[in-house]
Amino acid sequence: MAERRFPRPDSHFGAYMNNYYDAVEKWWAVNGFDETDLKPLKEALSSWNAAFPAHVAAQQRAEAARQNKDEARAAVEAQARPVTSFIQSYPKTTDADRATIGITIRAPHPGGVPAPSSKPLIVVESAGRYTHELRLVDESTPTRRARPRGVERAEVFVAFTPTGTPAPSDFNAFRYVQSVSDGSTVLSYESPQGGLQAHYLARWVTRRGAMGPWSETSSATVAA
Repeated sequence: MAERRFPRPDSHFGAYMNNYYDAVEKWWAVNGFDETDLKPLKEALSSWNAAFPAHVAAQQRAEAARQNKDEARAAVEAQARPVTSFIQSYPKTTDADRATIGITIRAPHPGGVPAPSSKPLIVVESAGRYTHELRLVDESTPTRRARPRGVERAEVFVAFTPTGTPAPSDFNAFRYVQSVSDGSTVLSYESPQGGLQAHYLARWVTRRGAMGPWSETSSATVAA
């Protein structure tokens, strides 16, 4: 008859061996054997009883550290994505800048769709407190929702000024707010923007990343 194998999972092994030693120690004494013969087994088991919980604790610390690492990475990525989008869409960004930063350089596609030559027209309407609804159409077909050939989306930028003041002349005052692919979008703001004038710029972007000219500025007050 084959000898029973010791359990393979460490937790089962530990419980088994501690019960095993207690039973063996009693059997040893009942049969009159010298208890010092069990000293090597007792010492080995004692070492195991110290090493196993230390190992479990180290695993738990490692798992917690991994979770902290993953959460920290996700937070960095979440902050980097809008920064990358802004840099990619900023008109003064060069391919050399993109290479230095390490973001995608959109290679021209031979025979592909050229950059749009027309501009979006932006219609801004109030949709309630702190809310604007934007509708974007092409200047060449203002009565239709169709975008120019090959265009995937419109990139929308916004700047705020006190009511009654003109739109900023410096593009750096505008920030990327959203890409619109279905012709309209609703933008919601916070109370600090209430009563301010929102100024919008937009441009068409193709599936390959080719960008068209900037729209004229469209402005509206953010209702408080």
